[in-house]
Amino acid sequence: MEYGIFTVGDVTTDPTTGRTPSEHQRIKDTVALALKAEEVGLDVFATGEHHNPPFAAPANPPVLLAHIAAKTERIKLSTSTTLITTNDPVRIAEDYAYLQHLADGRMDLMLGRGNTGPVYPWFGKDIREGIGLAIENYALLHKLWREENIDWQGKYRTPLQAFTSTPRPLDGTPPFVWHGSIRSPEIAEQAAYYGDGFFSNHIFWPAEHTARMVALYRARFEHYGHGKAEDAIVGLGGQVYLARNSQDAVREFRPYFDVAPVYGHGPSLEDFMEQTPLTVGSPQQVIERTLSFKEYAGNYQRQLFLVDHAGMPLDKVLAQLDLLGEVVAELRKHEDQPAVVEPVETPDTEGSLR
Repeated sequence: MEYGIFTVGDVTTDPTTGRTPSEHQRIKDTVALALKAEEVGLDVFATGEHHNPPFAAPANPPVLLAHIAAKTERIKLSTSTTLITTNDPVRIAEDYAYLQHLADGRMDLMLGRGNTGPVYPWFGKDIREGIGLAIENYALLHKLWREENIDWQGKYRTPLQAFTSTPRPLDGTPPFVWHGSIRSPEIAEQAAYYGDGFFSNHIFWPAEHTARMVALYRARFEHYGHGKAEDAIVGLGGQVYLARNSQDAVREFRPYFDVAPVYGHGPSLEDFMEQTPLTVGSPQQVIERTLSFKEYAGNYQRQLFLVDHAGMPLDKVLAQLDLLGEVVAELRKHEDQPAVVEPVETPDTEGSLR
C-alpha cells in the first residue's frame, strides 16, 4: 500500500489573512511540500496539470517532477493528472520517458480527461470528443512505449510513419499508468482493458458511486485476463485536515472550505464530510475513516490525500504533513486486514474499447 499527497496548485487568497501568494511563491511552496512528504515517510507526491487560473500547477508536470527528483532520494513522483486528451501522445511518451530516466525510475503517471471545459479549444480539441480522445491517444501512447518504427493512423492527429519516440523507457520498461476518473465508466473499462491501475479521486462523490466504478473496473480487469478481480490495481483520492482534537480541526478548516475554488460556496462542511470522503478531525478520526474505504473499494494499492488547497499557508500545510505522517504510520499497521465488500451493481460498458 502506498500513501501520499497530491496538489492541484491553486493560487488562492488565504481567507483568514487576506494574503494571496504569488505564482512564484506557490510553485516554490509546492517543492517544499514534496520534500516534506518524503521527510515524514510518505510514498508518493503527485501534481496536477492545469492551464488556467487560479491554478499554478505546471502546464508541463515533468518539469516540476524532474526538479523534485533531483532534491529527493526515495519518494515516488506522479501526476494527478496528465491530460491525455489535450496533450499529444507523442509528447507525453517523450516527456515522461525522459522523467523516468532522470528520476531513476521513481515515477509513474495518472492520465485523465480534465474537468475544465475551456482547456480543450485552447489546444485545438473539442470537449465533446473527450472520451474518444482519451481512448485513441492512450492506445497510441501505449504503443509508443512498447514498439519502434511505428506506422499509425487515427482520427485525432496526423499519421505516423516508421516513428520511434525517444528516449526509450528506462530498461525497456514503460512507466506504470493509472487511469483517473471520477465519473466515467469508459475510463474504468480502459484501465481494465490494458491491465493498468484505476484511480478514483472520490473527493467529490459519495461512497456508493465510487463503489460502482471500482467494482466495474475489477470485474473487467478479470474479464480481460489480467488476474482476479480482487487483485486489480486500485487507487483512491481524498482530502483531510488534521488537528489534535476534532473541534479545532473543524474550526480551523471551515474558512478554507467555504471559499475553496473547487468545492466552496456549495454544501456545508458538515454535509460534505457526511456525503464524501473529506475528513476533518483528529488523527484517530482520519485513521478510522480511511480504513473504512476498504468497505466499499476493497483492498487497494494507493491512497492520496489533498492537504494544501484553498489558500492554506505553507506553515499550516507542513504541520498537516507532520500529523499525516503519524496517521500513515498507524494505517500501515492495518494493511493486512482483509476487506469485506458488499456486492454492487455496475454500469455495462462491455465492448466500448473494441
